[in-house]
Amino acid sequence: MDVGFLFDLRNPAQWERPWADHYARSLELCEEADRLGANGVWFTEHHLFPDGYLPQPLTFAAAAAARTRTVRIGTAVTLPALRAPAHLAEEAAVVDLISGGRLELGMGAGYRKPEFDLVGADHGRRFAETERVIAEVQRLWREGGITPLPLQDPVPLWGGFYGPRGARIAGRLGIGLLHISPEMFRHYRDGLVEGGHDPASARVSDLLPVLLADDPDAAWSRVAPHLAHQMNSYRQLSVQGTDAPPPPLLEPGEFRDRREEGPWGALEIMTPGEAAARIRERTQGLPVQHLIFWASVGAMPDDLVTRHLELVSRELAPLLDKVPAGA
Repeated sequence: MDVGFLFDLRNPAQWERPWADHYARSLELCEEADRLGANGVWFTEHHLFPDGYLPQPLTFAAAAAARTRTVRIGTAVTLPALRAPAHLAEEAAVVDLISGGRLELGMGAGYRKPEFDLVGADHGRRFAETERVIAEVQRLWREGGITPLPLQDPVPLWGGFYGPRGARIAGRLGIGLLHISPEMFRHYRDGLVEGGHDPASARVSDLLPVLLADDPDAAWSRVAPHLAHQMNSYRQLSVQGTDAPPPPLLEPGEFRDRREEGPWGALEIMTPGEAAARIRERTQGLPVQHLIFWASVGAMPDDLVTRHLELVSRELAPLLDKVPAGA
């Protein structure tokens, strides 16, 4: 199982850095992940977030590709329903070429209505449009419908879906499922069969809400305000543009560490040994390829970020190497 880091480029007002400095520092962290031996750096997409959540992941991916040598360059996820198929196919091909064939293109349906309104897309048809655009990107690459073509043939594609409908879409398209869930995996396999794909080609990956620290208890008090910002922004902005009332704000003290049992919490701060045991439990029986971790949670302190990168790359990864994928 490969390990990598997801960058959302949030820069909240209460911890804000000059934007050019913030982007430069994030690229330095991509280089550091590459130097440490991580397997991937991944970029995600939202629009109109007050904290500047990254709106154009493939643009940033191109910059990261030029600054790194071995890490895979991924999106987790970009939103096809907001783009013309040829635009997405061309932009992704350029990133693949710049990276020397390291692109992992993760795509999802999105959920925020204002993001669809911003570009005049139909929020109500987001799943159908996502499937249509992905299929058209595949066709354009397969038939040489854009130039230049990506270096990889094929580029690894992923569907970032968390429900049965999306899991079946990923299967029908013959792409990976960017979600680790035994329940959704069944729907994904059904989709593979429906699309005429070999079920043995199934592959899954996911973003895990896990942060590594030498002293998890000490790290919690420092990370909690940043986690509260992250969770509140998701909760508040997810209902923007709808008739649903805004949910109440969460306070830092409301988050509980659930390392011992139960599903993943909003975030779990662990040592590498604890994380390896939990990951082994949660991935059992699934063909897992990539494990993705937040590079930073809500612009948390730099020393925690750099140590987290070190612990995942240098200490957790060897422990995972001892666990066969799908064991």
